[in-house]
Order: sequence, then structure tokens, then C-alpha cells
Amino acid sequence: MAQQELVVLVNEADEVLGSMEKMQAHVEGKLHRAFSVFVFNSKGEMLIHQRALSKYHSPGLWTNTCCSHPRPNESYHDGANRRLMEEMGMSCDLEPAFHFIYKCTFDNDLIEHELDHVFTGVSDVEPLPNKQEVHTWKYVAVEDLLNDISQNPELYTPWFKICLQKHSEKLLARA
Repeated sequence: MAQQELVVLVNEADEVLGSMEKMQAHVEGKLHRAFSVFVFNSKGEMLIHQRALSKYHSPGLWTNTCCSHPRPNESYHDGANRRLMEEMGMSCDLEPAFHFIYKCTFDNDLIEHELDHVFTGVSDVEPLPNKQEVHTWKYVAVEDLLNDISQNPELYTPWFKICLQKHSEKLLARA
């Protein structure tokens, strides 16, 4: 039997309130911890990926390098490093950048309500992605990415658009 994946429930001050099974938290829209990783190459291009077509939400949409949830008793930083290896098959030095809270409802009625800690890193290593998570990937110039998001917003995940639109200056200052 597969182990239940738990998320850490928090308040807006990031104080732990408990834990809950991941899907149940997304059904109820409970605020929980998350992280997003943005890896840039030495040219300043951002590594993005297209989510696997079998994902339970946002399949086939383009998004940041990786993202997920820290496990109970796991730091944001440790979770970000773990997930970067699990999802993209790579590692690099990750630095905390900022955090934000967002909430959105998906077509399948699941609700993402996350306190999202953003990490950035630089690497020229080619990723070896997990095909259960990643359909394809590419490095893209940030200006080109922002232009494409404005012209084709339906091709990108909600959290990725929110993060770039609201925090691009903070994000790019760390690239």
C-alpha cells in the first residue's frame, strides 16, 4: 500500500497547525506549506518544464523548474532539494528568495491554497527528469517567457503566472 502523502497545515504567519493528507487538503482548500524552485543557467535563462500529461491537475501546462510540499518535520530548503532531485534529476545550490500566499481553484474543483517559499539556483547541468512528473523541459530567456505568458496564459500553471507577475523583480534579482 502506498504511503499517504501529508502536507503541513499552517496559518498566514507560517505557524504549524497540523498535517493532512495532500488530496484532502486540496479538496478542502486548507492553507499549507509549499515551495517553488527556479533554476537559471549561466546565461540567465530559466529552466521550465511541461507537466506530465498524467498529472492530477494542470497536466501538460508549463511551469517553473519544480515545486511541491515539504513533508512534516522537513525544512522548506530540504524539501526543495529533495524534490529538485526527484522531479528533475539534478541538484544545485538553492537560496531562499521570498514567499507568498496564493489560492486558486482548478477545473477539477481541487483548491491550491499555499504558503509558497521560493528558492533560486544556478546550474548548467542538463536535467534528467522523472517522466511521471515531466513531459519535456527547456531553458528560456525570461523576457521571452513573460511575453509568451501574456500572449498564451492558458499554457502555464496558475502559481507560476502569479509568482512571475507579482514577484518577477525579486525573482530576477536572484538569477
